[in-house]
Amino acid sequence: MQNLELLMLALKYIEVHLCGELKTEDIAAYCFCSKSTLEKLFRGVHDISIHEYIVRRRMMLAAKQLSSQPQKSILDIALEYGHSTHESFARVFEQIWNCKPSEFRTAKYTELFPRLNVPPPEGDLYIMQRRHVDISELYDLFQERKECFFVLCDIRDMISINAISRKAGDLAILEQMRRMTAASGEEDIVFRIGGDEFCILTASTDAAYAQQITENLRQMNGQTFSYEAQEIPLTLHVTTAKIKECRRYEEVFAGLHNAIKECKV
Repeated sequence: MQNLELLMLALKYIEVHLCGELKTEDIAAYCFCSKSTLEKLFRGVHDISIHEYIVRRRMMLAAKQLSSQPQKSILDIALEYGHSTHESFARVFEQIWNCKPSEFRTAKYTELFPRLNVPPPEGDLYIMQRRHVDISELYDLFQERKECFFVLCDIRDMISINAISRKAGDLAILEQMRRMTAASGEEDIVFRIGGDEFCILTASTDAAYAQQITENLRQMNGQTFSYEAQEIPLTLHVTTAKIKECRRYEEVFAGLHNAIKECKV
């Protein structure tokens, strides 16, 4: 329990200071632990370094501004997230999003790197083993769309893709997001709900509508994405679901992940 509380403190501190100077030693001091202890614990639970997580969170928030605030200059956004030049910001942004900031202006924004959450100390083992991310925005929208359908996706054999390289895994997730965004309607919203688990919360109560999105995604299975000199095929587990009688945040999270689990059996 003490380790979970430490992680919660660290994640809270990171989120508050994303737009300022943010050093691991300062986070550790806030949590009253050593830098090495915090780094080991963070990577052990979340499978990512603190620095990598901070970079991804900053580039996610920057991407949101690029999409939602076209009047704001790229340099102003770069400065807000710790980059003194357009060039340094663009270089890091492209490493994360695989496109230039200027190209993202017209993209349909998806929350690719949501805030991490600490896994619950007890409960369904399958749910506890999933990467826990903050789905607050999804949960709030779900309260307005309780009768609407979800389309859920998970990458098949992600372990083999990650074995090629971590970058190949990141590109696979970007390709998954691209396919889901392309298949979704104008009012549908794509959310990342885990490591390689995504959902589309549709704006429709029509089962046939959700099923058509599912079929469109399945038809893309086997198509490749490029990594260096390789063309890597990507196949998604896809299913539709309607989350019923879920009132609490944890129930929605568990319901979505269990629906994905069932479609893989």
